[in-house]
Amino acid sequence: MVKEANEMKRILVVAAVIRRDGRILIAQRPRDKHLGGLWEFPGGKVEDGEPVQRALARELEEELGITPTAFRPLIRISHDYPDKAVCLEVWEVGAFAGEAHGREGQAVRWVTPAELPGFEYPAANRPIVTAARLPAQYRITPPDIDETTGEAWLARVLAQGAGMVLLRAPQLATDRYEALAGLFLQHCHQAGALLMLHGDPAQLRRVAADGVHLPWPRLAALEARPAVLDGRWLAASIHNRAELLQAERLGVDFVTLSPVRETASHPGVRGMGWDAFAALAAVARVPVYALGGMRADDLEAAWRAGAQGIASIRGL
Repeated sequence: MVKEANEMKRILVVAAVIRRDGRILIAQRPRDKHLGGLWEFPGGKVEDGEPVQRALARELEEELGITPTAFRPLIRISHDYPDKAVCLEVWEVGAFAGEAHGREGQAVRWVTPAELPGFEYPAANRPIVTAARLPAQYRITPPDIDETTGEAWLARVLAQGAGMVLLRAPQLATDRYEALAGLFLQHCHQAGALLMLHGDPAQLRRVAADGVHLPWPRLAALEARPAVLDGRWLAASIHNRAELLQAERLGVDFVTLSPVRETASHPGVRGMGWDAFAALAAVARVPVYALGGMRADDLEAAWRAGAQGIASIRGL
């Protein structure tokens, strides 16, 4: 008889997104193991009482013959298989000593982030594929953005390292917005950054942006993920657990969770703080960006709280 997931002890597993020269390492599970033949991010079970960072170093030495020298939290995922329940503590490894190879006879490959979705993974690894392809900085255009100010603002934030930009300009007519989006798209892609449109998935038929970000009321009105988003990102703004669960049911790829702090755009609205943010991020099955009063020096705190990164309009 198969136990219900809540009756099974959740197994703590550490995994690594290992980067080198713009590529990410994935390994193939041996055919004779659970979920054999599928690709995964290297790692393994954390022993009782073993610190997670020590388990990370041990597993990477045993599996790949490397020692991580620079690493940080990336995402934490809980997943229930029919026969086991796991919690994946995923770390991003930016530097390591040694030459990675399959010490246990497993195949390993270095692939680009864009190539990651082309492999078959265990279900618990799928949110990691998303997290591995998303940046740590998500920049949102200020309320007064237009054709006059937009190009200079974009050049500044791309130079600051923004890996993804949301063009939010509800004050612009559709033709003006889409013209500005076309300009933003050119500059973002030249810089290796993603461009998200705001509010209307149908705009992706006219502007070949990387995805669309929906405010909560617009997402809540959907019954299913729009077909126009096939192969593109769907993001949403959420503020509590009920909205998070609904966003996940509709197939969003990532969310912004706000407000962490009180913001100039919503004076008097009290921020939830890092503890409440961390509690929601811990149950999320998609990457979560911290939004609301974020500054550049909040990035480390956001990672510790389980965030993909930080999103900001002004603070960065």
